[in-house]
Amino acid sequence: MMKESMHKFRPEVREYVCQTSLRKPVCLDELMAATNSQTEHPMMATDPEQAQFLAFLIRATGAKRIVEVGVFTGVGTLWMADAAGSDGQVIACDITDEYPAIGTPFWEKAGVRERIDLRIGSAEKSLAALLESEGPGCIDFCYIDADKEAYKAYYELVIQLLRPGGIVAFDNMLQGGRVADPAIDEPQVNAIRELNAMLHTDERVDVSFLPICDGLYLARKR
Repeated sequence: MMKESMHKFRPEVREYVCQTSLRKPVCLDELMAATNSQTEHPMMATDPEQAQFLAFLIRATGAKRIVEVGVFTGVGTLWMADAAGSDGQVIACDITDEYPAIGTPFWEKAGVRERIDLRIGSAEKSLAALLESEGPGCIDFCYIDADKEAYKAYYELVIQLLRPGGIVAFDNMLQGGRVADPAIDEPQVNAIRELNAMLHTDERVDVSFLPICDGLYLARKR
C-alpha cells in the first residue's frame, strides 16, 4: 500500500519530520518571513523539506553548474546556491524580477549572491541561449518549478544541457492529486499528465517519481 505524500501527513507529523531533519541555510527563516509578508501566494515557495532534498542531491552528485527554472522569491535558489559551494553557480531563470527582488537581499546576507546568475525573461529563451553559448552537457543539475504548460519545452532543452549523469527535478507533478482524477480536464493538469507519461517511457533517462510535497519527479540523464 502506497504511503501518504508528505503534504497529506498530519501537521504534527510533518512538524516532527522538519524538527528532526531540517538544517536550514543562513537567512532562510528571514527569507520565508519576507515571502509570507510580501507576496499574495507564499505557498509558491519551495517547501523546506523538498528544498533540503534538492540540496542533498546537489551535494551527493557533486553538482556545480545548476539551472533553476522559476525562482519566485528565491527560497530554493538559496538552498541550492548554499549546496553548490563557493565554486558553484546557479543560473536562476524567471520571467520577472518582481519576486526575486524580495530574495536578493537575503542571498547577499547569506553570502551566496555571487553564486547566483539571475536571468530575467522567457526561460525557454534563456535555456536556448545557454545551449547556444555553452553547448550540450554544460550543466549538472536542474530544478523546474514554473509555468506547468511549458514544462515539456523546458525539458527538451534541459536534457540537452545536462551532462550524462545529470539530474532534472520537476515540482508539482501531482497537481494536488488532480492528475490521478480522469474527470479533471484542465490545460495545466493535462500538460503535467502528458509529461509524466512521457518521462515514464523516455529512454534517455532513468526516473523516480517521489510522492513528497506536491510530487517531485526526478530524471537522470543516461
